[in-house]
Amino acid sequence: MSADSAAVAAARQVLAHLGVTLADLQYNAGVLVSVPTVAEYLPRVIAAAGPGARRTYGTYWERMAAAWGDWPLNRVAASDIEAMKQQMVATARSRRNSRNGRHAGEHVIAAARAFYSRAVADGLIDASASPAHRVAKPRRLPSTRRALTPHELEEINMVARTSGNDVILDALLLRLHTESACRRGGGLALRLVDLDRPSGLVRLAEKGTVRWQPVSLDLAEHLYEHARVRGAVQPTDRLLRYRNGLPISSRRYDHVWKRIGERLPWVAAQGISTHWLRHTTLTWVERHFGYGVARAYAGHTDSPGSSTTTYIKADLHAVADALSAMTGQPHPLATMEETRAAWPTATRH
Repeated sequence: MSADSAAVAAARQVLAHLGVTLADLQYNAGVLVSVPTVAEYLPRVIAAAGPGARRTYGTYWERMAAAWGDWPLNRVAASDIEAMKQQMVATARSRRNSRNGRHAGEHVIAAARAFYSRAVADGLIDASASPAHRVAKPRRLPSTRRALTPHELEEINMVARTSGNDVILDALLLRLHTESACRRGGGLALRLVDLDRPSGLVRLAEKGTVRWQPVSLDLAEHLYEHARVRGAVQPTDRLLRYRNGLPISSRRYDHVWKRIGERLPWVAAQGISTHWLRHTTLTWVERHFGYGVARAYAGHTDSPGSSTTTYIKADLHAVADALSAMTGQPHPLATMEETRAAWPTATRH
């Protein structure tokens, strides 16, 4: 049955009066719904995102809302997202470890894809209509990180132990990340309840995973004493704390590496950070105990590459063996009878 021309004209007039076009409307489960604008939909995306996504993509989502806030979701084109990517690349802040804005461009695309993936999941647009998924992400360049030498590691720890306004905290931070190879987020999230002193374990919550990670009994005791002396009482209280009793934030890490870089120019020149400690430890473990143990030590649970990685696994005891060999200290979960110290100065508090 053909539509009445007068009725169509009247409908168009009403839509024009409301400032809505036919492109702004679509069917969802047989019901005609209005497609929200970018600004209207953004709060729902933020509410559904995890803390990591909000931290990584929040700035880019705000830029999307500023640029296209009044636009319906289905009005944004792939060329609009590509233009924003180019703008972010051109205006990216230059840092020691920057890659000519490449990371900023990559984050724009990732943020837009996360935004439109949520819209697809909510049935507001078709998957084929997502403009973000029609823009290619920049190819990620190889990392410039490398394993630090024992001498470099000793220099870094020496500066941390002999300068700054809280050498106890800073030395403990570096030791924690060297022994456990945890990420910065994993260290910040540690609570009293995440410390098992008799077993020499810390429970790391990072990158959406939770695992128990062996640490030396000596470090476990120092973590406990540090937390207790600085006011941690409840099981959910944070372990790492300032002298005033407040939990540390990521700014402490920035402060530590800025200070170390001021005293060791090669640290500043190469942009060395906490993640280099993780890289250093995992490289040593892989060289001495193999890929499977290094993978378990890192807490990697995904299986990139061939299906062979499914069978290359190591248990907690193998990780404890590697830790014991690296620190030269016995561990309750280790199965090796002998220990040898790889970095004796880097793994003592």
